[in-house]
Amino acid sequence: MNKKIFLGIFAAASLISCSLFGNSDPILVLKPKSFEKNPSLKLHQVNLNHTQGTPIELTWKTLTDVTFKDIYVKELDAYYWKPTFGSSIKALEGKEVYITGYVIPVDYDAGFYVVSRYPYANCFFCGGGGPESVVDIRFTAKHRAYKTDERLTFKGKFKLNGDDVYQMNYILEGAVEYKP
Repeated sequence: MNKKIFLGIFAAASLISCSLFGNSDPILVLKPKSFEKNPSLKLHQVNLNHTQGTPIELTWKTLTDVTFKDIYVKELDAYYWKPTFGSSIKALEGKEVYITGYVIPVDYDAGFYVVSRYPYANCFFCGGGGPESVVDIRFTAKHRAYKTDERLTFKGKFKLNGDDVYQMNYILEGAVEYKP
């Protein structure tokens, strides 16, 4: 399947999953009010003073420093969630990071994989998480075929995407398996 077509379908499916689970306001699903009201639930503080050449750990908690707003996309004739990234996430853009999660092969033939906070049955594609719970893994070198739900760590250059509806919000460029 063409990656652009898949991501268009992905955007539409995310809205449908929100409707199916009875949430008319996706922001409430992605950033619960208890998070805003409870000061003990502060975001992970990103340590940018790491050893040169050592990647920074990117946590799933850090990736929740984002809010989403419904924006109509005429080309898709649908709404999608436009992200507004928080300061802790913006501080990581362009940095070498690593993240651990569950591998989800989206298209074996195209080598399109994501790493998810949740296993396949609970991931964003199935309605269990939000767009902040998946990272597009973009390999530049040849890699092995990954199986669904392998729990692995990848490192690469962290990229944010807030405008292109045909791409994930979080992207790991030049991804390779990594052992911290």
